[in-house]
Amino acid sequence: MEWCGLLEATGFGPIFEEEPLDTVYAEDSPENKISMNCRARANPPAIIKWWLNNWEIKLMEQPDEHFSLVGGNLVITNPDKGKHAGKYVCVAKNVYGTVISKEATVKFGYLNQFPTDEREPVHVKEGQGAVLLCSPPSRYPSEVMFRWIYNDFPNFIIPDQRRFVSQTTGNMYIAKVEASDVGNYSCFVSSPTIGKSVFSIERCKITHNTTIFAHNCLTETTVKRYPSDIRVKFPKTYALVHQNITLECFALGNPLPHIRWRKLDADLPPNYEVSMNGALLHLINVQYEDEGSYECETLNVKGMDWYRQWLYVEGKTNVGSELTLRCVAVGKPLPWIRWLKDGYSYGKGELKFSSLTFEDSGMYQCIAENEWGTIYASAELRVVSCAPTFIYNPVKKVLLGAENGRVVIECKPRAAPKPKFIWKRGSELLTNSSRMLIWDDGSLEILNVSKSDEGSYTCYAENDHGKSNSTGTLTITEATKITEAPSDTEAVVGDTTILQCSASFDPSLDITFIWTVDSYVINFYTDFEHYELLMNSGDLLIKNIQVRHAGHYSCTAQTIVDNATAEADVFVKGLPGPPGGVRVEEIGDTSVKLRWGLGSDHGSPLIQHVVQTLDFYALDPEDWKTASTSPVFLDGSTESATIVDLYPWMQYEFRVHAINEFGAGENSRSSIKIKTWDARPTVAPSDVLGQVGISGELIVTWTPQFFFGKKFGYVVAFKQYEDSEWKWTTVEDPETRRYVYKESMTPDTEIQVKVKTYNNKGEGPSSLISVVDSPRLAPTEALLDVYARQVTATEALVWWLPIYQIRYWRKYDDNEAAASRVLVHRAINQTRLENMRPDSHYLIEVRAFNGAGLGPPSEHCEMFTRRPPPSRHLRVYKYVSFNRKWLYLYWDHIYNYWNESYVEGYKILFRKEGERYGKLYTTGRHYIDFPMPETGDYIIEVRARCEGGDGPISQIRVQGEYCLLHISKDFIFYPPHSSCSYPNHVLIITK
Repeated sequence: MEWCGLLEATGFGPIFEEEPLDTVYAEDSPENKISMNCRARANPPAIIKWWLNNWEIKLMEQPDEHFSLVGGNLVITNPDKGKHAGKYVCVAKNVYGTVISKEATVKFGYLNQFPTDEREPVHVKEGQGAVLLCSPPSRYPSEVMFRWIYNDFPNFIIPDQRRFVSQTTGNMYIAKVEASDVGNYSCFVSSPTIGKSVFSIERCKITHNTTIFAHNCLTETTVKRYPSDIRVKFPKTYALVHQNITLECFALGNPLPHIRWRKLDADLPPNYEVSMNGALLHLINVQYEDEGSYECETLNVKGMDWYRQWLYVEGKTNVGSELTLRCVAVGKPLPWIRWLKDGYSYGKGELKFSSLTFEDSGMYQCIAENEWGTIYASAELRVVSCAPTFIYNPVKKVLLGAENGRVVIECKPRAAPKPKFIWKRGSELLTNSSRMLIWDDGSLEILNVSKSDEGSYTCYAENDHGKSNSTGTLTITEATKITEAPSDTEAVVGDTTILQCSASFDPSLDITFIWTVDSYVINFYTDFEHYELLMNSGDLLIKNIQVRHAGHYSCTAQTIVDNATAEADVFVKGLPGPPGGVRVEEIGDTSVKLRWGLGSDHGSPLIQHVVQTLDFYALDPEDWKTASTSPVFLDGSTESATIVDLYPWMQYEFRVHAINEFGAGENSRSSIKIKTWDARPTVAPSDVLGQVGISGELIVTWTPQFFFGKKFGYVVAFKQYEDSEWKWTTVEDPETRRYVYKESMTPDTEIQVKVKTYNNKGEGPSSLISVVDSPRLAPTEALLDVYARQVTATEALVWWLPIYQIRYWRKYDDNEAAASRVLVHRAINQTRLENMRPDSHYLIEVRAFNGAGLGPPSEHCEMFTRRPPPSRHLRVYKYVSFNRKWLYLYWDHIYNYWNESYVEGYKILFRKEGERYGKLYTTGRHYIDFPMPETGDYIIEVRARCEGGDGPISQIRVQGEYCLLHISKDFIFYPPHSSCSYPNHVLIITK
C-alpha cells in the first residue's frame, strides 16, 4: 500500500480547471477564429488532445491549416460550417490516468435579412384592435429580441397597456387603435448571441412598411366599443427547474382590457412577478411544485375572455461524487449513470470495490445523462494508508482573534483513513457547546471570543495506523470600531470635499482604510486626479468633484484580524445632463415639431432648454446654430417645441441642451436627419453681375440660393436699355453659377440683367437689376518706344509709353505662342520681367489692352540676359582669438568659369539663430572679423556677389563668448545662459 508521506512526490492525475463551452460562431463575424479552451492541472503535466465528432484531431500526424493548439486550447482559424460544426471533447492524460471533458458543441449562427416583398397596408377603424405581423427571417440561435420602429429609426415603440410586442412571434398587438397610430412600422430583430440586428424594411422605402390607416376618426363618445379578445396565448411550456420563464397573454378590446393571472387549484408561486400592465407573468427560479395549469383572464365592460395551459417543470442532471465512487444524480426525467476509468468505459450505476488494490487507482469520471443534457464529474482514486501527520499542514503557531468576534482554528492533518479529532485548551478537553463547535474536518470554531479564551489549543488526530497532534496559541486583540463615521455630503461640481473616517483598533496591529463608491474599490494610484487618502488618517479627499463622483461611499477600517465599516452618500450639483430621445414628429416646409426627454438636473432645477440645428450646407460638422422656436422661451419642464424659420427642402439635424444655475449642460445626441417639405422659392439669387467678353458675348454670373424644392433652376433675363422687351432663357442645372449669351452685343451700350429661381412649386422673386456697359472697340494703334535692360541673369526691366500687356520669349529657343505674359495697369509704364533664362537672347513686345481685346503688337525689343553666378558653395573657416573677444572668418576665393558671371565681391549676413534678418556686410576680400557676441547662438551666411546675381549660401554656426566651455584644473562648467545650447557629452582628459 502507498504511504501518506509519498503523496507529495508521486504527483496526481489530471483535474480539469477549464473545460470547453458550447460556442455559436456568427457566419459573417469579422473575428476569423474560434477558441475552444481546455486547461488541466496535473503532476506530471498532462498531455492534451482533442476529438471532433468521436474522431481524434491528429495535429502532429496530419497537420491542418484550420486547427492549431495554443497551450491546451484548440484554435480553429477561418471556421467552415461544413467541416468544423460538431461536438468537441478535450482529453487530458498523464501517468496517473486520463480524463475526458464534457462535450462542447460548435454551431454557426446567422440572422438573415427580411424578404423585400411589398407588404399590404393594414386598414382598421378607430377603436378596433390591430395585429402587425413580423414574420421574422430564418436564424440561429432562435432566441432573439423583437422591437418595433414607428416611422423612423431609432424611434422605438415602448410597450404599454395599449401596445404589446410578443417575444415569441415578434408580432405587435394594438389593443385599441387611435388616430395618432397612423404611420409606418418596422419590425426590428436583434440577436444578442451573434451581435446582429435587421429591419423588416429599409428606412424610407414606404412601400415595404406596414401602414395603419385610421378610418372614421370619430370623437371619443362615438367610437364603437369591443369586448376583450385574447390574441397572444402562451403555449404548453416545458421548463427546467431553477430556470426563469415568462408567460405571455394580451387581448384586444375597447376599453382597454384588464389582465389577471391565476394558477388552477393553487396560489401563484411566491416568486412570481407581473409586468407590462399584466401581459407578462414571470416565474423566478421555477421549482417542481410550480408545475400546473395557469390561466390568463382579460375583461372590460363589454365582455371577458380567458385562456389556460399547462406548465411542466423538469430538471437537468445534478451530480455529487464521493470518494467511495458512488454517483448520485438528480433530474427529471431521471438521469442514467455510466462510468469511465482513464477514458475507457468502466460500468454503470454504482461502482463497488470488494477489496481495494493499488490497481484500482486511477482517474474516474461519472457521466449523468438525460434528454436535457450531459454533465461530468471527475475524481482520482488513489489507494493509500497512513497514520495522521501534521508535517505538511500544522496548526498555526500564532492565532489572532478580535474581541466579541469569531475564530476558526483549522486542523487538517494528512491521514488515511479519516481520523477522529479531539481538541484541548491546555489540559482542558473541549466539547461542542453554544460557543464552541468541532467541525467534521477537525476545525474548531469559537464564537464571541474574549480575553478569557486566550491560551494554547491542541488538535489531536487518531486513526487505525497511529495518532499525532499540533498546537497553536490564541491571542485576543481589541476589536476595530469606527469612531468618526462619514456623513452625507452635498457638493457642487469643481468643489473639494472631505469624507471623514476614524477608527479605534488594537495598538499591536496595523490598520488600513479602504474606500469604495457604489461597491467599486477606489484605487488611489490610478484615480489620483480626484481621490486622495489623507496621511495619518482614513479621511477621503475628493478633489475637483464631478457629477460622476456622486454615489454611496463606504469606509472600511481593516486589520489582519477584523474590520469595521461606515457608509455615507455624496450628492453632486452641476451642469444638467443631456436630454434624451430627440425625435422629429411633424415635418412642414419651414417648421418641424421636435420632442425630447428631460435629462438629469444634477441637483439644480432646469431653467431653460435650447434647440440647435445643423443644415446640409454647414461647412463644419460642429457648426450648430441656435434655432428659432415656438414658444420662443423653452422652460426647464418643456419636452417639445416647434422649430420655425427653416428653409424648405433642406436637410436638418437637431439637438437639445438644458440650462440650470450652473450653466449649459451637455448636448443630447443628434436626431436622425430629416428634410423639410418643398415650397415656392422666396429668396432671389444674389451677387448678380454681367460683363461683355472679347467676342462681344454677354456673360452673367450669380451666387446660387437654396433650392426650396425639386426641379430647381434659374431664369436669366437681359435687355439693352432702350429695349422694352426682356430676353430670357432657362438654366436647368441648379448648381450652375454662370450663363453665356453667345450673340454679339452692340458696343458702347448699357445692358440690364436680372435672375430669378424656380422649382416644382413655382417661380421665386427676381434679383435686383444689374447694369453692364459693353466696351468700345479694341485699340488699333501699335505701341511706340519700348525699352528693356537686364537686371540679373534671370530678370529684366522693360518700359514703354502707358499701355497694358507685355510678352517675352527667347528668340531662338522658345515658341512665340508659349511666351510669358505680364499684365500691368495703364498708369504704369514699366515692370520687372522674372524667371528668365540666363545668358539668353530675348524678344519683348508690348500691346495695348482693354475689355474688347488686345491691340496690335509693338516692334520687338531685343536684349541679352546676363551670365549666371558660380553655382559652387564657398568653403568657410572660423577662428576664435585666445582671449575670446574676436571671431575671425575666412573662405576660399571662388573663380568664375567662362559661362559664369565675374565675381565682384562677397556678401556676409550675420544673424541670430531662429531669426530671419540680421546685419549684412559686403567685402572684396575673402576674410572678415567680428567682435565675439556675448550670448546666444548665431548663424553666419557667406555668398559670392556677381553681376548675374548672388551665388549659393554657405553657413557656419557660432556660440556667444559666455556659452563657450570654461575649464579649470578642478572642474568644468557651462554658464547658465538660457540662450546657450550645450552638448550632451563631455570628454575630459587628465594627466
